[in-house]
Amino acid sequence: MKKHSLIKGTIILGVAGLFARFLGLFFRIPLQALIKDQGMGYYQMSYPLYMFFVAVASGVPIAMSKLIAEMNAKNDQDGARQVLRQTLFFMILLGTAFTVIMLMFARSIITLLKWDPKSYYSFLAIAIAPIFVSIMCTFRGFFQGLQNVKPTAISQLVEQVGRVVAGVLFAYLLFPKGIEYAAGGAALGTLVGAIMGSIYLVSTYFKVKKEFPVRKKTKHKNILSDIARAALPISLGAAVGTIMSLIDSILVPQQLLKAGFTQTQSAVMYGQLTGKVFTLMNVPLALSVALCASLVPIIAEAFYLGRRGELIKRVDMAVKLSNVISLPSALGMFFMAYPIMHLVFMKDVAGYQILRYISICIPFIILTQTSTAILQSIGNYMKPVYNLAIGCTVKVIITYVLVSFSFLNIYGAVIGTILGYITSCLLNMRELKKSLNIKFNNVDAFFKPAIAASIMIVAVVFSNAIVYNYTMSRGVSCLISILIGIVVYLIFVFSLRIFRYEDIKKKILSR
Repeated sequence: MKKHSLIKGTIILGVAGLFARFLGLFFRIPLQALIKDQGMGYYQMSYPLYMFFVAVASGVPIAMSKLIAEMNAKNDQDGARQVLRQTLFFMILLGTAFTVIMLMFARSIITLLKWDPKSYYSFLAIAIAPIFVSIMCTFRGFFQGLQNVKPTAISQLVEQVGRVVAGVLFAYLLFPKGIEYAAGGAALGTLVGAIMGSIYLVSTYFKVKKEFPVRKKTKHKNILSDIARAALPISLGAAVGTIMSLIDSILVPQQLLKAGFTQTQSAVMYGQLTGKVFTLMNVPLALSVALCASLVPIIAEAFYLGRRGELIKRVDMAVKLSNVISLPSALGMFFMAYPIMHLVFMKDVAGYQILRYISICIPFIILTQTSTAILQSIGNYMKPVYNLAIGCTVKVIITYVLVSFSFLNIYGAVIGTILGYITSCLLNMRELKKSLNIKFNNVDAFFKPAIAASIMIVAVVFSNAIVYNYTMSRGVSCLISILIGIVVYLIFVFSLRIFRYEDIKKKILSR
């Protein structure tokens, strides 16, 4: 099976991730029109709990990809298969246990967390998905360990198509019964998507299985313990990030009630934050996730083989890629929040100010994710977890205090999120420099991407105003200005030599 370099792997996963996110946006457009902010609030309240399981499970494919990359470096194909078999068995048990707990204690969990009782149907619909998420995570880890990200990329698209089509269909069919039932129908799409993604990955594995001849058979003991040792801190790190969303689902509605808002008003504001703003933020974060998924096996292999020069070059490129992705995304969402919200949610711009201010944390989120992936690739598992936990603590305290002030309301959660990720990012970068004894080229890694992004946003803002004056259409002007911004940004990325053609040509980042 063909291997992919860091850049190629990031591009493949990034394009697939972006396309999947855009499908998710199209999912939100009819859903938002159908069930409004209130229904989105019901849908989103239980979603962070499901994403918590996804985060916990996400440590397994990363740990698998690291272990399989090391075995593949030794040409131990049978060892890679043993990793897959044992991990799959364990993950199915884990997913089933999580599903059973969610189904048995659904109402108790909703009451304990003080969610709106009408979120019950969304909670039930989403509770079965962890079984199939476990299957998807395991097979994605196997293919990523072989440094082939194509099956992962395609499975993301298959999963999202199933989620969008089924979610909108069930929401529409159940809408006559009430908004809470329609929200539950939308949540059913998550289950359908997970089933479709699992079917694709399993069938793909059996198709390519014959490409991995077993040259030698060796009995590997302690495979699960090796994976657990790597996966546990990775899962904890991912879970801490997701816990930030779970904390929002618990604290924000409660503190909004204390601030004097009604339960319906709280659901509406929470729906704007999670249903609209976080959905839009997930678009650039898809590229970051792609980068991290490509990063782990490639850096783990260089570290395992003791190729320090190659390792440093890959780390330097990863940090540079993070900034090239994050800086234009943050500036674009800050200055174009209203037009973007107007375009995506069909003139329903409520919450665009939330998007504007929370976009400030995008560079810190992406750099935190990238530095976490690098540190865990070289075996420094726990330090990023501690750093994320510290950031999470900062967020909890600030969110709890500020949201209860009526003049801040939902913006208290925004401030908490920004400061929480800034804290984690700074701590991670300090640890990265210390662990690898590396000094980044700040001009190439930070300053030049900032210049290119600044020039881009000037072009975007001016072109948006000019096109709008001619067309009087915010949708058309937004789309055209974004396209102009992409072209301008790419021109300056290469003219400032942030990326050099000769580096790519020499395949510094490939095997």
